[in-house]
Amino acid sequence: MGNDGYHQLVEDGLSTELVHVGFGGVVAANRIVAIMSPDSAPVRRLIQEARERQMAIDMTYGRKTKAVIVLDSGHVAMTAIGPETIVNRIENRKGRQRE
Repeated sequence: MGNDGYHQLVEDGLSTELVHVGFGGVVAANRIVAIMSPDSAPVRRLIQEARERQMAIDMTYGRKTKAVIVLDSGHVAMTAIGPETIVNRIENRKGRQRE
């Protein structure tokens, strides 16, 4: 994994960009629909509903949830690093690809 919190997985000629979301966890960047703070009641409801459907992924390793990531599969991932950090990692990687 690169120092920028981003990694590229190439398998069978297909490339998947992985973004590091803390404590060894990674998420496929192209599968992310939304990244948000868990502070509002609607987001907390979204997490609870995902747990009930068994579509919640807790990537906090027992730490406080600082970001919630909604994936195109309907899964909801909770991370212990903030939304700004995740977005910065994605944006930094995209900037490097353009160069």
